Amino acid sequence: MKKNKTISATDFADILSVSKRTLEKWEKSGKYIPEYNYNLKRKEYKISDIADIPEIKRMLDTNWHSELETKPKSNYKSIELFAGAGGLALGLETAGFESVLLNEIDHDACSTLRTNRPEWNVVEGDIAKIDFSDYKGKIDFLSGGFPCQAFSYAGNKLGFDDTRGTLFFQLARAIRETAPKVFLAENVRGLLNHDNGRTMETIKNVIAEIGYTLIEPRVLKAIHYQVPQKRERLFLIGIRNDFAQGIKYLWPSPYKRIMTLRDALFKGDLYDSDVPNSIGQKYPPRKKQIMDMVPMGGYWRDLPIDIQKEYMQKSFYLGGGKTGIARRLSMDEPSLTLTCAPAQKQTERCHPLETRPLTIREYARIQTFPDSWVFAGALNSQYKQIGNAVPVNLAYAVGRSLIRLLNDIYEQYDIVPKEACLSNVG
Repeated sequence: MKKNKTISATDFADILSVSKRTLEKWEKSGKYIPEYNYNLKRKEYKISDIADIPEIKRMLDTNWHSELETKPKSNYKSIELFAGAGGLALGLETAGFESVLLNEIDHDACSTLRTNRPEWNVVEGDIAKIDFSDYKGKIDFLSGGFPCQAFSYAGNKLGFDDTRGTLFFQLARAIRETAPKVFLAENVRGLLNHDNGRTMETIKNVIAEIGYTLIEPRVLKAIHYQVPQKRERLFLIGIRNDFAQGIKYLWPSPYKRIMTLRDALFKGDLYDSDVPNSIGQKYPPRKKQIMDMVPMGGYWRDLPIDIQKEYMQKSFYLGGGKTGIARRLSMDEPSLTLTCAPAQKQTERCHPLETRPLTIREYARIQTFPDSWVFAGALNSQYKQIGNAVPVNLAYAVGRSLIRLLNDIYEQYDIVPKEACLSNVG
């Protein structure tokens, strides 16, 4: 991002997590005044006019490129739970982690992992049936995106044993059995306020009980990390108490600009070729006729009123914006958050230029998977695997920050790198 450049109103709103209505209020008050780009038919802000805003300043003064040089000072071994199709695992591998075990219960996702990484130790099945104690003292890092579940509140302050029966308990059990120096848990941003905050309170209690210092959890926006998608994920990072003193964790720096759907689909800064052809869902004839009427970036309210009533039926008379319905994406903005199915009525993800749902490879590119990453299973299963994944580039950025953290731990606590230990054997 350069100070003599501009940023679209949509990107500006996304970066600041404000609505376009807020931007309009700022414009009327003279706080931040955009210019109209007649070629692109949109409002834009001069970077020089908004450079003092902290979120913009971080992009202007980013350490992204220096952080790309991060290399592990030891052979950091890791375990990943709830691995899915491998978005998080691939990003962490690129950052420098060496996986010794990946667990996933979904058969197609396991096939995806094995197809792309035959050397990975993929353990398929229920996590509750896996004993992790053989890895105690043998790994540096453990990660997992556990599903969000409510806890049963019999008492006031719940601990480890009170969370039995949940998948968070299984994650905590694996951490306790393996004792990694650092762990990462990721989830939807809604976990922060889930069950009026009691779920997060319990999670914090358990993390403290099993002997870890929790970094204050943070929601990261994928758009800041070379991901052309408005996706947000909550990250929880814990450091084992005996390594936490005097250690400072630094979250990854943002990339200098926001990637768009154009970056995902065509040759450019993100990919060195246009998106390859692939399979994808199709619209029924009448739905295609209706979607043909939706302009780029539009949704059901952009249809003629009689078509709105036909398409929305009873929902037409209910409140709420329902902005995901009959939604056509915009080429020069990041994609909306991908879901498990691009053609479902509530979560429409129509191609910006063609009247059809996004294909598998388009879906994968928006999640920043490489074109070489193959997905196993039926079409619906492939969409589900991609839609549930952590964007690879987001995982890579967080992975680099975790490599730096482990480098600092090894240095401060005078831990001999594993390579040095091996070289001294005999």
